[in-house]
Amino acid sequence: MIKKNLAEFADKRFGQNFLKDESYLRQIVEAMPSDDLPIVEIGPGLGDLTKELVKARSVTAFEVDGRLCKHLRTVFEKPLQEGRFVLHCADVLDAWGEASLSEEPYHLIANLPYYIATALILKAFKDPQCRSILVMVQKEVALKFAAQPGEKAFSALSVLAQSVGEAHVCFEVPPEAFVPPPKVTSAVLRIDKYRDPAEERFERFLKIAFAQPRKKLFRNLVAALPETRVQEAFETLQIAADIRPHEAETSIYHLLYNALKDTIDGKQRHEQHKQTKRRKGETTTP
Repeated sequence: MIKKNLAEFADKRFGQNFLKDESYLRQIVEAMPSDDLPIVEIGPGLGDLTKELVKARSVTAFEVDGRLCKHLRTVFEKPLQEGRFVLHCADVLDAWGEASLSEEPYHLIANLPYYIATALILKAFKDPQCRSILVMVQKEVALKFAAQPGEKAFSALSVLAQSVGEAHVCFEVPPEAFVPPPKVTSAVLRIDKYRDPAEERFERFLKIAFAQPRKKLFRNLVAALPETRVQEAFETLQIAADIRPHEAETSIYHLLYNALKDTIDGKQRHEQHKQTKRRKGETTTP
């Protein structure tokens, strides 16, 4: 059974912080989409939020901690028998693979460990069955996903979120709402998906564009892509040469990507080819 001292029970390997404040649990439920789609929950923990979810919807949960799986099977014995609750005791990233977490459309809800939060959200962007994402993450991460052009927090994550739909921060959650309390403020982030995810090469393009956020967007791009092509794209699209990465609209990034995507892998391949020839003691041409 679960120890009475949750602070001692929490496993640092899994970044466990148990949300015990019922007022915030209610707010999470209220922030859910109002339809009747099933829920996929990542990291149900002690099941405090799960208890509210199974009252109205079918829930499939993924829990990596074997101790908590044993606890959840006891607490949710009846919903498990009735098929309203399905529990997978596994690492959700292993279960996800290249497919969807569900065979039917679903909403994702999770109190994500901070060290894997971004990776899991990006994974959900690519899941064709995932219709929305409602997650508890570190406040700074939530702000990056929800930021608008012109705001300092606007980043590659903001562009990716706007590329699939709409993101907003629902509310903040202070450290004292958890056991044990984390060292940072958390926030609940909701992302509604209604567009197909951007392709992987677009993500690589954004990494180039935001490589040095304080520099001008043009300088970031020409550091990795042919300058003549970047110059041509800026002139054709009438983009200001002094614009910085956080100032450009999401639509601008898609237009630039379409104009430059055939060059994104080319320079990298050229550099790899030069390195290979150097190792072989051959001369290279610039």
